[in-house]
Amino acid sequence: MRVLFTTYPERTHFLSMAPLAWALRTAGHEVRFASQPKFADVITQAGLTAVPVGRDRDLWQILSRDPDWLGRSDRGGMPLPYDVAERQSDDITWEYLSEGYATQIDRWHKSSNVPMVTELVEFARYWKPDLVVWEPLTYAGAIAARAVGAAHVRLLFGTDMYGVARDHFLRLRAERPERGRTDPFADWLGGYARRYGGEFGEDLITGQATVDLVPECLQHRADLDYLPLRYVPYGGPAVVPAWLHGAPRKPRVALTLGLSTTGHGGEYVVGVQDVLDALGELDIELVATIAEAEQRKLTRIPANAKVASFLPLDALAATCDAVIHHAGFGTLATTALRGLPQLILPWDNDGPALASGVARTGAGLVLNPREASGADVRDGLRALLSEPEFRRGAAVLRDRMLAMPAPNELVGVLERFTAERRERATAATAPLGA
Repeated sequence: MRVLFTTYPERTHFLSMAPLAWALRTAGHEVRFASQPKFADVITQAGLTAVPVGRDRDLWQILSRDPDWLGRSDRGGMPLPYDVAERQSDDITWEYLSEGYATQIDRWHKSSNVPMVTELVEFARYWKPDLVVWEPLTYAGAIAARAVGAAHVRLLFGTDMYGVARDHFLRLRAERPERGRTDPFADWLGGYARRYGGEFGEDLITGQATVDLVPECLQHRADLDYLPLRYVPYGGPAVVPAWLHGAPRKPRVALTLGLSTTGHGGEYVVGVQDVLDALGELDIELVATIAEAEQRKLTRIPANAKVASFLPLDALAATCDAVIHHAGFGTLATTALRGLPQLILPWDNDGPALASGVARTGAGLVLNPREASGADVRDGLRALLSEPEFRRGAAVLRDRMLAMPAPNELVGVLERFTAERRERATAATAPLGA
């Protein structure tokens, strides 16, 4: 089986996809990973074969010039219209969804996909994949699959805000008069489908199935077919320092606020100096991974703290008693797999939704990063370390994640899925009476 993975050049999305690509490769399948040319080194560093397609286009450069370009609320979280996943149905309007889609297609989705589509389709026509795996914002993958008749699945890197928003859109669209049923997604993706010999279908937006790394207790799900997959921690090339080999003398706590935002020129929402000062009052060993740009803003480091630019989180978490973080899915999932209580300061994308799920399971506490002081973080951490119910909740979350199929187990599921799709396509095109 030939399997084509694709993502626009966003490292955190790729890292969530790499373990499944490895599993398929080691099962004997041919695997290629397509993205824009500048992303080839990230792919090859993971031991995968890169296929550069299209031209380089950096969404983050646009966002650095206009941070409000995607229409994100001043409360943080998901940009419009994908923030509707956390609203009551009665509060969601047709106008908000349709106008939000039009905005995101023009500003976000076209910027990420148009540079890749033509050459991705050309490669697919040359290589003829049996299965295409695309992350939920790289619609170019679905277009390429449709162009060659391949089976295709989305692979989520967090909660399915996109599928839930589409469910609400379709519900409200069905209630509209015939002339008022505009659909910006169908207009955009349908044009590509017709160009390559097909018609628009909902699978171009939400896939023929969705591979889901998020345990159901944390997930926002749409009315779609989901294939659960256990998250496997992978953060790219890393070296474990010798000092992590021994057991800590005091309770060890990790503090990480993410590298993606600062790597693209953004800043932490949390007051890092205030947090460090407050945590310096506790009888703990604090290990903080802080981006170099943010480190330069610090004027002092507490005696109980060690600061590094980067450490492999899975190796660090294995030695910790709790983790303080920003609710990036990779960080949250790695912490959960270690059965550790979490103190979460969520802000961006689906972080607030994921954090709420962790709190519901009893595995941690959530603080508003815009409002929380260093003292609030200190007191929250003290509760996590002293109250046993948080460790019990963390154990429950860990067990739910471990119950999900590992990448090697999902390979057989994808093999059968692809074979069934191939049989359906063959039957649909067979002459009558054949």
